[in-house]
Amino acid sequence: QVRLVEFGGGLGQAGGSLRLFCEASGGTVSSYAMGWFRRPPGKESEFVAFINWSGGRTVYANSVKGRFTISRDLSTVYLQMSDLKPEDTAVYYCAYDLGGSSWTGWGQGTQVTVSS
Repeated sequence: QVRLVEFGGGLGQAGGSLRLFCEASGGTVSSYAMGWFRRPPGKESEFVAFINWSGGRTVYANSVKGRFTISRDLSTVYLQMSDLKPEDTAVYYCAYDLGGSSWTGWGQGTQVTVSS
């Protein structure tokens, strides 16, 4: 029932920064864990970052650890991307977890392209 919309993607330069946004509609996701995922061109989707319901625990993929930061408020989940690399080029999606890694609410995704 709750749907998520991702935005904030665009063109970035290697070493630069970009901030992604994920907003909920049709309800709230304040009681659920949230996650960011991405699909690089020609590859399968991969996990990027996780944040629990309170924002007190985060988990990152090794490929983005130390460069990306996930955060949240009542209605929005953020992905602050710094020190961008060309391999970060992908369509980025967010989702919420109903429990037991039951991810749902996928949005349309937002394209991130990092030039080399």
